[in-house]
Amino acid sequence: MPRTVHSFLTRHLGVIAALFASTVTGAAHAGISYKLDRASAAPGGTVHIQAVYFNDSEAGGRWQPPRSLVLQWRSPSGAVVRSLAQADSDDLDINVPVNNFARMSWTAVVPTTATGLQAVSIEGEPALMALDASGIGAIAGKPADVPVVDARTGKPLPPAEVEATGVSPTAGPAPTQVAVATDANATGNPAFDRLRAGLSEYEPTYFDLRTRDRTTAKFQFSFKYRLFTPDRGEQPGFLDHLYLAYTQTSVWDLQGDSRPFIDTTFNPSLFWLSDKVWQSKSNDWSLGLASGVEHASNGKAGDDSRSVNDAFVQPALNYRFEGGSTLTFAPRIKGYFALGDENRDYTDYTGWVDYHLRWAQDNGLVASVMYRQGDSARRTTQLDLAWPLKRTFLNMNGYLHLQYFNGYGDTLLAYNQRQRSQIGIGLSLVP
Repeated sequence: MPRTVHSFLTRHLGVIAALFASTVTGAAHAGISYKLDRASAAPGGTVHIQAVYFNDSEAGGRWQPPRSLVLQWRSPSGAVVRSLAQADSDDLDINVPVNNFARMSWTAVVPTTATGLQAVSIEGEPALMALDASGIGAIAGKPADVPVVDARTGKPLPPAEVEATGVSPTAGPAPTQVAVATDANATGNPAFDRLRAGLSEYEPTYFDLRTRDRTTAKFQFSFKYRLFTPDRGEQPGFLDHLYLAYTQTSVWDLQGDSRPFIDTTFNPSLFWLSDKVWQSKSNDWSLGLASGVEHASNGKAGDDSRSVNDAFVQPALNYRFEGGSTLTFAPRIKGYFALGDENRDYTDYTGWVDYHLRWAQDNGLVASVMYRQGDSARRTTQLDLAWPLKRTFLNMNGYLHLQYFNGYGDTLLAYNQRQRSQIGIGLSLVP
């Protein structure tokens, strides 16, 4: 399984802790949890040791998982077998920002001499796991057709007391049944789980109020969907980096009689994206790359119709600071085609390159600036600042968002009209 890094904003640390059988503490406020990917496997079969390194400290963390783990297999008879598990990824030096986590897995073969219920441990770690090596799931596949008892007396507990916990007082599922439900059917809807697994954030998502000339709201939401997912234990191939994305940006007149929308831009895209096509030996520098095609239109007819199509390439050069922040320079180079008749001169106002510079602190300030240059000194600047509301007296999710805009293209409808300095303030979900 390839190593991936996810934000705690999408998955709570408590859920991760509940999924793993045991936890070993590393540096202060950081830890590693291990589990087997299944409850039952036959001797000679393959299993995966899965690990999560979580960092809830006040500084960025660095995890260097070993290429090989030494496993100890202990049978009920007392026999012990030692074997190796090999890492499924070559990325063995991982920077983990504050309030983030990283995953790694190792592949191991169940010893051919293993029988019954095996106690599996990792040398040098206090983690202890269990595997039914009977080959037919005789242990892990057998439901617990017995009542819940008081462990001190051995007597069954009152059914009402057990039912209050949400389980049956007379029988419980086998571990293999629980594993299937957890891994493949987490919400009871496999189709939804597959959809959710492929979705992630793309452009910023926010809602701002602005008061220059008249009161308006500008808001945007954006997401991307991964079209292919690599098999467990395999490195992503070329197709595994293909994405569909959709971004929608609207400006809403809050003073008009009917509160009309001034303009909305509908922006679907198809592209290839890799966040890390190169990384320096020190891990401080890295290079990402995105390339694809996109369409933008405002869905209107007649003289108000606007539509733009472009192919783009966007390299992203990243520098990781020791203090726990990342600086990214990502120019987006565009080649336009099939421009609408009503906006043939679009590039005269927007140019061919959007220059993006972004600085993001771990669990702190996110600042970004976009600059583009059209013909005849037609310049556009947009500055965005976001601060996590968890670090304010509100202690809530999301970010306080501030946006400054000056130039052309605030809306697709008015792409050729210069917007004077405009400041918006509001809430951001994805900065």
